Parts: sequence; structure tokens; C-alpha cells
Amino acid sequence: MQRTEPGIPRPSTGKWVVFSIVAIGVFMGTVDSSIVNISLPTIAQGFGVPLSGAVEWVVIGYLVMNAAALLTAGRLSDMVGRKVVWSVGLFVFTASSVLCGLAFSLWFLILCRLIQGLGGALLFSTSPALLTDAFPPNERGRALGLNAVTVSFGTSVGPTLGGIITASLSWRWIFFVNLPLGVIGIILTARLLAADAPGRAVFDPWGAAALAIGLASLVAALSFGSELGLRSPLIITTGVVGIAGIAALPFIESRVPSPVLKFHLFRSRVFLSANLSLILSFLALFAVSFLMPFYLEQLRAFPIQVAGLLLTPLPLTIAVIAPISGLVADRTGTTRWLAAAGLLIACLGLALLGTLSEDTSMGGIVWRLVIVGLGQALFQAPNNSALMGSAPREDRGSAAGFLATGRVIGQSLSVALAGAVFASLGGAAAGMALASSAADPALQSTFVRSFRAALVACSAVALVGVFMSLVRGGAEGRKLDRTGVSR
Repeated sequence: MQRTEPGIPRPSTGKWVVFSIVAIGVFMGTVDSSIVNISLPTIAQGFGVPLSGAVEWVVIGYLVMNAAALLTAGRLSDMVGRKVVWSVGLFVFTASSVLCGLAFSLWFLILCRLIQGLGGALLFSTSPALLTDAFPPNERGRALGLNAVTVSFGTSVGPTLGGIITASLSWRWIFFVNLPLGVIGIILTARLLAADAPGRAVFDPWGAAALAIGLASLVAALSFGSELGLRSPLIITTGVVGIAGIAALPFIESRVPSPVLKFHLFRSRVFLSANLSLILSFLALFAVSFLMPFYLEQLRAFPIQVAGLLLTPLPLTIAVIAPISGLVADRTGTTRWLAAAGLLIACLGLALLGTLSEDTSMGGIVWRLVIVGLGQALFQAPNNSALMGSAPREDRGSAAGFLATGRVIGQSLSVALAGAVFASLGGAAAGMALASSAADPALQSTFVRSFRAALVACSAVALVGVFMSLVRGGAEGRKLDRTGVSR
């Protein structure tokens, strides 16, 4: 029998029905974020444009809009209700997917991807709050761990599915595949998901605008930084605009009765620690997904299909371990040691990946990736459970927005950090030369040295994340108050 939190009206929808509905939306969003990259050369060829330049906005435009809207979307779910925001997100994402597939020009495709990024923000900022509301406190870790399985599965099948669809049908079908899932999700949401009572807050347009401009500018600067160089006038200008937008928020939010950002959440040591640990974890670990394809395809000259298969142990390990980690967190009532241990293992895994060379066996690659995946899985579910559980129910949309935004910011910073270290030591240039010529020991040595340095830098970031997971200290493990929030 499902336990309820005293004093909090829980939506009447069964918890596993809610999980199934959320899984559909999360799977769509994660597949879409990974399926496009592999088809980008074909899209560029189809519109007769070079692979660099405007076509990159097919990928980056989605990320920019996603980052810009996540926190505001989470706040909206607290104000107007989770079901409303989730339903709109499903419709916008599904409709824009169809329009992407029908795109008659590159610029129309980019516009539709921006809209799709907005729909994805509505989904990703609401899904953790829906799960946290539906599951009692002693089952949140397991629910969020199973949600991590959905994310890992969507991320892992995206490139393979995209390659098969693009090769056998057309790049347009990588967007059309969202239609049946989207329609099913919309129908299930309308018929089965119980409506929740909206809040009484008034929307804060100025805060939302400053937040959107700030985050969008920062993500754009970080995304193009490795290509244009961090000293590029365009990158510097965009970064300054982003910092200015974020810096203006405290002044704007202190003057409105209902701010879009719930700064009071950071008074909780658990919430603050979990958010910082989350950002640091993605900053450290997303570099694996960014750097390993260069290692496998440029240094080792593996075919793209083989490279894709060699990367699957990472998401598969997360998919297997994350629910177990969440269940252990639920049973023990503590997340601090699990999260810290997970990041410590991931730190070790990053250091071990840094020992890869130009002749490491396939088995040697796989077991190192498994260690990274084990650490990431042990960290994610307990940390996310602590983050969401530390927020009152009326602020869980905002908490989910912080969670989703932290992931995007961490990933963007990871690409910027790893890309900068790798490129500055000559790894990027060596990789391009190796991809177009026979193996050269000098180029291989340069590549390996740069690759190792980037992973060592990320390993150091993960070590800082271990400390951030531990500083929540005695704020965790106490009895839940009447709202189900740990104090």
C-alpha cells in the first residue's frame, strides 16, 4: 500500500502509471538529444551546406533553448500545475518533431529545433517533480534510479537508431519516430494523469527574461568556445552577456513578490550540496562521452559502428546499477555516502581511462568504461533523491528545474574544459591528422598526452564533487517533517 505524506494532497494517479507516462516523455527527449548528432553530416549534405557553421545550430539551438527555459518551466509547474506543463511539453515536443521532419530549409529546421528545445525543457523540468510527488519518500530513490535507466537507454540507443534510420530511410525520419510515442503520451496524460492544484503565485516575466538570456548566452558561448576559441570576440561578448544576465537576477528577484528563482531553497545545506555535486559530476563525467569518440575513431581508427558498440558499456552499467543504488538509498535513509562513493569511483575510472594508449585492447577499454558507469550510477539516484526530497512540495517544480539546468550547465562546462585542454596540447590537431593519414608515432603520442591531460583535469573536478557530497553532513538522515522534507 502506498504511503502518503501527512498534510500533502497526493494526486490519485497510481505511482507506476505516473512513472510510465514520465518514461515516455523522458525517452523521447533523451533519444532526440543524441540521435541528431550522427545524422548531422547527412542533414548538411541534404541542404547543400558545409558541416561547420549554420548547420551546427541544429544541435546547439536545441541545447540553448533547453537551457534558457528549464528553470522557468520548473517554476511554472509549481504555479499552474504539473499536468498542464507536462501536457504542453508533450504537445510542443511532438508537433515540433513533425515540423523538423518536414523542414523545407535549414533555417526552418533550426527554428523548429528551437521550439523542440522549449518542449524538451517543459518535459525535463517537470518529470522529477512528477515522480517525487507520486512516490512516497521511502521509494523516491528507486523511482529516480529507474528514471536514470530511461535516460541511459535513450542516450545509448539514440546514435545507433539514428544511424540505422538515416541509412535505410532518410534523416527526416529521426524526427518522425517521435510522433507515435508523443501521441501515446498525450493520450495517457489526458486520460490517466490526475490534475494537481495550481499555486497562487504571479509569474515574474523580467526574472524569466534575464534568466533565459543569461543561461542561453552562457551555453552558446561554451558550445562554440572549443571551435572558435575562448579568446574569440564573439565568444567573449556572448559570455559577458550571459554573466550579466545571471548577475542581474538577484536585483530583479529581490523586488518582485513571486520570483521565478526560489533562492530560499539554497538555505538547505542538502539542496545546495546536491546541486553543486550534480554540476561537478556532469562537468567531470560528460567529458567521457565527448572525448571517447575521438579516441576510438581518430587514434584507433575503429569503424563508427564498432566505436558505438564500445561506448555502450557506460550507459548499460548505469541502467543496471542506478535502480539498485536508489533502492539502497531508500532502505538506508542516507544518500551522502553513496553519492560520495559513487563520485570517488568515477574519479578512479576517469584516471584509469587516462591510461588508455594507442594499443589498449577492446577489453581494456570496456572495463574502464564500466568503472566510470558504476560510479556515475551510484551517484545519480541518491543525489537526485536528496535534491528533490529537500524541497517542499510546492517548490518541487523549481527544484526539478535546478536539477535539469545543472545537468545542462555541467555538460556544457565539461565540453569547454575537456575541449580546451585537449586542443591546447595539440590533441585536436593530431586527431584530425591521424584520421586523414597513416598512423604516425609522433601524432599518436601528442594525441595520447592531450587525451590523458583532459581526463586528469576532469578527474580532479570529480574529486571536488566528492567533497561537496560529504559537506551536507548531519543535515541528512534526520526524520522527515510533516511535508516529507528532510531538515
